[in-house]
Amino acid sequence: MIMSDTDSGRDERVSAGSSSLSYGEVLPRRAVLDEPFTASPAALAQSPAPSSSSSGARTPTRSASSTASPRAGTGLSLDAVRDQVAESIAVRALTRGAAVDGTRVGVVLTLAASPDPAFLRRIADKLRARLLTSQHLFALGAAPRAAAPAPLLLCASDPHLLARAAALACAKLTARIAPGARASPDGRRWLAQVAELGARPFDEDALWDVVRKAARAPVDPLLPPPGSVGIAARLALERARLERLTPQAAYAELTEAASAAPAVLVDIRPAAQRQEEGALGGALVVERNVLEWRFDPRSDARLPVADRYDLRVIVFCSEGYTSSLAAASLRDLGLLSATDIVGGYKAWREAGLPAEVEVLATGLPPEEYSFS
Repeated sequence: MIMSDTDSGRDERVSAGSSSLSYGEVLPRRAVLDEPFTASPAALAQSPAPSSSSSGARTPTRSASSTASPRAGTGLSLDAVRDQVAESIAVRALTRGAAVDGTRVGVVLTLAASPDPAFLRRIADKLRARLLTSQHLFALGAAPRAAAPAPLLLCASDPHLLARAAALACAKLTARIAPGARASPDGRRWLAQVAELGARPFDEDALWDVVRKAARAPVDPLLPPPGSVGIAARLALERARLERLTPQAAYAELTEAASAAPAVLVDIRPAAQRQEEGALGGALVVERNVLEWRFDPRSDARLPVADRYDLRVIVFCSEGYTSSLAAASLRDLGLLSATDIVGGYKAWREAGLPAEVEVLATGLPPEEYSFS
């Protein structure tokens, strides 16, 4: 949620010495927020108050063009106006907030003529008063109009929540947090000065990510997190996407000159493993850590042969495990014919197939095959 100053013309009619004029009107959060919220100190100070006649009947006051001072029209001091604006912002923050594992979270960014940590503390007080018995975590920021460091205040109901949020904020806003960020003695508030806070398009999204992640309930480190998949299940899922080849079928396909699409045999084993087990002549040597960059047709580092998406890439490793994951990764890049060899290099040798393969379907000379 982003807050801003009200119309500058109205601000001139209120004392320029009031820092509360830096806060108020809620601007739409991109295209997500609905109607604007106008509760700036200037607007509140200038809103006409009803008066009473001598008979006790309430009559309307004169229009805003009256020469009466704003303070005389409302009976509110500037501190009271500032307090009322802070209350309005806190209510808005709660309305626009979210619940994560039983913790109420939210983000407020205000546009300010000058950074004012005291006003952010006032908003935090209002939030705490409304959430005395509830877990909560809010990020409050006052972004100045000029490019200058701005205060970021994290307020939480629990020191552990605050510690997690502060660590995440430091990681998200790397190199932008000035030295001297500190937590309050009770461990429930953390104040930092952040360069260009609110000036970058994803600052608010980053702060939302901070409060959401920090509010998640800790999980047992000995149990798998929800949504995670073990390697055995992952391997089975990826292999279900492939039409895997036996060594004999791969050899026949590679040596078939009348192939409908070009095919390449790719050895993704590391150098030490190739040296220990032996090389397979005719195979492109592309180690696993650069495989995607070498075969993505969009990549500037691709091989000359990787200029089309119907390329038949036949991957092999030592025993056929890593190659299945590698072939599935190539499919994710759009190489939908990519596959691997069942059993890998060891199965190839056990099948008695040649140690040198003349690949007839690539159109590339053998000297261009090695690219590790």
